[in-house]
Amino acid sequence: MALDEATTAFLGRMASSGGEPLHEMSPVEARVLGAALREMYGPGPEVGSITEDTVPVDGGQITVRIFTPREPARALIVYYHGGGWVVGTLDDFDPLARELADRARAAVVLVDYRLAPEHRFPTALDDAWAALRWVDERREQIAGGPVPLVVAGDSAGGNLAAVVAQRAKAADGPDLALQVLVYPVTDADFETASYLDPQNQLMIDREAMIWFWDHYAPDLGDRRHPELSPLGASDLSDLPPAVVLTAEHDVVRDEGEAYADRLARAGVPVHLRRWPGQMHGFFQMVNLLPGAVDGVAHVAAEIDRQLTADVGAAV
Repeated sequence: MALDEATTAFLGRMASSGGEPLHEMSPVEARVLGAALREMYGPGPEVGSITEDTVPVDGGQITVRIFTPREPARALIVYYHGGGWVVGTLDDFDPLARELADRARAAVVLVDYRLAPEHRFPTALDDAWAALRWVDERREQIAGGPVPLVVAGDSAGGNLAAVVAQRAKAADGPDLALQVLVYPVTDADFETASYLDPQNQLMIDREAMIWFWDHYAPDLGDRRHPELSPLGASDLSDLPPAVVLTAEHDVVRDEGEAYADRLARAGVPVHLRRWPGQMHGFFQMVNLLPGAVDGVAHVAAEIDRQLTADVGAAV
């Protein structure tokens, strides 16, 4: 299936701007591009409240932005944003966090983990883990009650979400009700069919992904570590149920689907959906791409389905 009309039009606008390919930019230049894209997204919906707090981490502290829904929260989502571990800010993902809080009727904690190349692996992961533990300790304070805890993220954030779910299992907590992985980066293999498909060389192409990996984890030997490439973990059993979204025209599509398959074969309940006509990054582009609206609605429905199933099992 070809890209949908909205995505094709968006890519046309980007091409007409005459900017350099991402892999030819410096990290600072790439972050400026991210800020420009944010202006195109526009604001997200009104929510009940928005506050910020700080989380102590090794070497300092990071900021989290907390969104509460207008109705009582049914869940608490810790969300790790995408951006190849190199770009992405709280403001860039503010509209998406608002959408998630509103549609899923969940409190959302958006984590401002430290970025590469200033902070290479494992800093982003350690920050993500510290934030998850901090949120778990304040679950009732943040969400207004003992609601289920969900870990979620897109792209590099999906990588972080997958790995902290594995860490939580190894550490016997925090207890996670669900992991939501949106076109997650799960491997450092740039030779998969989706990586090599010419139709997938769009905003985030093969060269861009190599650029991201080179900034975050330049040591090639590190990249096989399961905390960088969770697809390579030896045991995926007993992990929380997973909702996995992939995009049809995406270089990381195959590794995301391979991770979903490995989870399922390990006995983890998995709901995998490939989004037709979409590219990497679509989930973030609220108010811009109809696919983002559909994707957020799908995630909200899957969270609701999981919570309903949990209640039924407890009765």
